[in-house]
Amino acid sequence: MWNPDLPAPTIVSEPITGYAVGIKAHGLVEVLVDCPGTQALYTYNVPERLSIRVGDILSVPLGAQIVGGIAIRFVDRLPDSLSIAQVKDIDDVVASGLFKANYWQWLTQIADYYYTPLIQVIKVALPPGLLTRSHRRIRAIVTDSNLEIFLSDIAGQILNLLNSQSAKNYSWQHIQKQIPQARRGLRELLDRQLVESYLESGQTQHPKLQKAVILTADILATDLTDRQRAIVEILKQHDGELWQSELLKLGGTTSATLMKIAEKGYIAIVNKEKLRSEQEFGIFHQEPAKILTSDQAVALATINQLEGFAQVLLHGVTGSGKTEVYLQAIAQILARSRSVLVLVPEIGLTPQLTDRFRSRFGDKVCVYHSALSDGERYDTWRQMLTETSQIIIGTRSAIFAPLPNLGLIILDEEHDSSFKQDQPAPTYQTRDIAKWRAELESCPLILGSATPALETWVNLTANEPSTYYLSLPTRVQSRPLPPVEIVDMRQELLHGNRSIFSRPLAQALRQMQANKQQGILFIHRRGHSTFVSCRSCGYVCECPNCDVSLAYHQPGVAEAAQLRCHYCNHCQPQPRKCPECDSAYFKFFGSGTQKIVEELEREFPQLTSLRFDSDTTRIKGAHRQILTAFVHGEADLLVGTQMLTKGLDLPQVTLVGVIAADGLLHLSDYRAAERTFQTLTQVAGRCGRGDDAGKVIIQTYNPEHPVLAAVTKHDYAAFISAELPERRMLDYPPYGKLILLRFSSLDRLAVEQTVAEIGLALNQAAIAGHYEVLGPAPATVMRVNNRYRWQIMLKYLPNGTAILPNWELLRSQCSNVVKMTIDVDPQNFL
Repeated sequence: MWNPDLPAPTIVSEPITGYAVGIKAHGLVEVLVDCPGTQALYTYNVPERLSIRVGDILSVPLGAQIVGGIAIRFVDRLPDSLSIAQVKDIDDVVASGLFKANYWQWLTQIADYYYTPLIQVIKVALPPGLLTRSHRRIRAIVTDSNLEIFLSDIAGQILNLLNSQSAKNYSWQHIQKQIPQARRGLRELLDRQLVESYLESGQTQHPKLQKAVILTADILATDLTDRQRAIVEILKQHDGELWQSELLKLGGTTSATLMKIAEKGYIAIVNKEKLRSEQEFGIFHQEPAKILTSDQAVALATINQLEGFAQVLLHGVTGSGKTEVYLQAIAQILARSRSVLVLVPEIGLTPQLTDRFRSRFGDKVCVYHSALSDGERYDTWRQMLTETSQIIIGTRSAIFAPLPNLGLIILDEEHDSSFKQDQPAPTYQTRDIAKWRAELESCPLILGSATPALETWVNLTANEPSTYYLSLPTRVQSRPLPPVEIVDMRQELLHGNRSIFSRPLAQALRQMQANKQQGILFIHRRGHSTFVSCRSCGYVCECPNCDVSLAYHQPGVAEAAQLRCHYCNHCQPQPRKCPECDSAYFKFFGSGTQKIVEELEREFPQLTSLRFDSDTTRIKGAHRQILTAFVHGEADLLVGTQMLTKGLDLPQVTLVGVIAADGLLHLSDYRAAERTFQTLTQVAGRCGRGDDAGKVIIQTYNPEHPVLAAVTKHDYAAFISAELPERRMLDYPPYGKLILLRFSSLDRLAVEQTVAEIGLALNQAAIAGHYEVLGPAPATVMRVNNRYRWQIMLKYLPNGTAILPNWELLRSQCSNVVKMTIDVDPQNFL
């Protein structure tokens, strides 16, 4: 039996602190090389001819090939298992100075807090596929053959080789094979900016090249025609450079005309890389800043006077104009030539927010999230590295945006659980690591919400130094918050109403349609029905890979019915007969978005609806298409899940119906009350934001629940006054601290034996008062994708001794078939 309080053995690859981060011209450096089957740090020698700093992109030898890598840290000694004769030299530096030292300090802090190897943190921070099988390429920037007379013989040979083919680039390995001592000539070409060196992924990433026209002579001679002079003038008006396609449109000319001007020496037509980014939709007209309310003006003035690091809670009711405060605060940051990072909880929120930001700031706005193509993410990531002031809008992964001159971080809807990373490691909370980054960057962090997380409320209302609480208690233009009506579905049943829609909601839908208005129907589940059961024998269709029932998904007109697992995504056709008793009688239980749409078509055929859930938004651009169609009046109702609650601004919506609030209230999670209040308050806030008043109807079988009473009054203060004492009594966050240990394996007996041994050892250590151990216990869903899952919770008391187990010894107790993950500050307990 191991003792979790014993000191950990020294492990060379794991220590994170104490490494130099400056520049070295010789010595040892650890390099992350990310190749298939290889996820480790390798030690290399820095040859005297090179100067390397942490964060440089390198080309390094790995086996018989040259691959891409990134310099992580300098070391003073070799691992015991490695001799100096085994250490290879770094081949070359591909790109230098990409990140500031404090960026690496921040990644180290994340690795320390979440007990994650630094390699894993770095992989999360980099765009997908950046280093995988990457190789170095050299591209000619200037193709003028007359330059060769000014170059050395070797440099001239390289330029000739590059210009010998249309793409004007070759791999560095190929150039070295063709031209002896090519390294000396390459350095000359790089210094003269005649070529560029870049890292190209062998899997997916290839720079996108496009013809550009560059003005080379500013004095107009008599050998140009009037048409040619006009084209040159257009170039001068655009700082001497335009994409050829744009110049052809602006000048109303042809490629042949451009070639004639180039032959006369006034322009050069070259292949240049064009960075890929999210496709822009439509033309965005400049939008002026709006006149602020008195509360908004006070909030903005406070934010604008901040110097250095500060945490700001912008607590504003739904529709109070938090986004306008963001926009005007951002304008001040851009005026100082600094960049801004804006984080939102869902990809579905980015189209609306992006459109509004681009109307205010134009092409300074970039989007970064997982729905972009690999090429778009790769190019946007490289754009972030430039010194130009810019605005990055993205989901939680965008917190790793490598902006070199960051002046402000904003978390909109900061309470949302989507800001917590569950897997893979590190299991970071975006709100916390954003604070650490703001401290290192010496810039403000704004946390905006109508329903702040309890951790945020407690931390930022305690009058700590550098914390500010700013309130927006009323909606813009003094619009009222919508009245909330609670409908007791038990009474509906007693009166003979067996419909999904209560009588008040049905009447409100008819009134909405008569007034030619729009509405939202919210339900917390997607799909058609929660599960399918045989009426004859009670058999329930279950997932073969998970301990859950399969959800029924209603097909299209020409498609077969599908049963789908919402955990492992297993799909199978709906059986015609019961597999147990051969009966053909099935009953569908529970409701999802598909069933709501089906019932609407049956009971309200005059109403049209659009679904907005993860099933209908899988295709790229679907979020924007659905919302655009709804805004243009192509549907009366938007039917969706939690995606509807996340900050959407739909002024034309006057009705919100919550189909079943009980599914949120009774989850087995100590945060259930908080999440229910947040979700219902947020979805209620989607209506009544325009000129017409709104109304909210919540259907429930538990109308006396105190959370619903607080939602009815839009009373956040009443909710926290009831919730916080319970959290304090149980030592749950924001007062106590939790660490969840998750164990999983394909072998049921192996994982049960492992958690029993580790649980016993942790309980023995807990006797000393270090922490309280809850478990071991099976996960709420014990088997997912054929992996058996168990959990152990460690609870650290507010006044307890913060002594942690030895994580390396913990991991060593897990056999090769048992996986252990550490979730610090967990929010998902399924």
